[in-house]
Amino acid sequence: MTAISSTPRPADLAAEDAGPSRLALAALALALLLLAVAPWYIGGYWIRIAANIFMYAALAQGMNLMAGYTGYPAFGNVVFFGLGGYTTAVLMGKFGVPFAATLGASVLLCVLVVLLIGPPLLRLKGHYFAIATLGLNEAVREIISNATRLTGGGMGISLPLPPGGPAASAISFYYLFLGTAIAATFIAWQFSRRRLGIGCQAIRDNEIKAEACGLFTTRYKTTVWMLSAAITGLVGSINAYWMTYIDPSAVFDMAIAVKSFVIYLLGGAGTVLGPVGGAVFVELLATYTWSKLLNWHLGAMGLIIMLAIALFPNGLPEALQRLPGRKDVNLRLRRQPITK
Repeated sequence: MTAISSTPRPADLAAEDAGPSRLALAALALALLLLAVAPWYIGGYWIRIAANIFMYAALAQGMNLMAGYTGYPAFGNVVFFGLGGYTTAVLMGKFGVPFAATLGASVLLCVLVVLLIGPPLLRLKGHYFAIATLGLNEAVREIISNATRLTGGGMGISLPLPPGGPAASAISFYYLFLGTAIAATFIAWQFSRRRLGIGCQAIRDNEIKAEACGLFTTRYKTTVWMLSAAITGLVGSINAYWMTYIDPSAVFDMAIAVKSFVIYLLGGAGTVLGPVGGAVFVELLATYTWSKLLNWHLGAMGLIIMLAIALFPNGLPEALQRLPGRKDVNLRLRRQPITK
């Protein structure tokens, strides 16, 4: 591992306080402009791939808040993806509630679930917490599967078709997922610069010392899990309407959580832009291997990801730092705590 000085220089602190440079802001504005006009110049196939990238970027940001910044690997975070999807499906399919209202209901339900089960579960640490979240996901999936009258049980539930034709619908969901990914990334950026984010990083580094310094660790961990659950539930809600049909095995699928975990690790744990870069890499890699190696695409994709993690354990930032002439790349965009 590369040694990093724990005492920032005054010039470095001033640069961090000043925020992003004008060049970075201009590049960001150009990227957002290109993403905004892209659906009108690319085909439906690439619109769907881009929507998948944005969806997994947002999911990985939610995972990153818990695992990357706080050090609590919530493998069962997919439970909120399923809860968000079923909240939208039931409200729209059974009660005719408008889609926009179901988005708020999905986020609210996920936050309330964390408020209920967060304090006791967050007393667990490491793999015990990870296993507990897996159990939570399985328990909720069984409840949904057996609530046949309300959720359709194992047969699933259908949602109304989105207005407009297939092309208009694809563009609408492209923008919905794009907006969600941007919002999730903005939340991660603000989180990393605020007291909450710095406190969670202290918990990740040494929770006992953080408690000794006066941090209410349970409150911090519950709050960040609420943020993570809200992002994940919102994505699940949009995905349900996009698919127009969901069932428990599809939305409570652990493969979604594993993929989100791989994306945030490849992008760089505890970084702001890492989940975005990881989502682009993994989704484009999946598309390429599927198109070229139809019968072996999963094996090829897994092998490439294993090699990438083995060569660059710290993800995308480490890979960029090893490029010629790029000795000081920093994608973390976060304020480092000052240690004396």
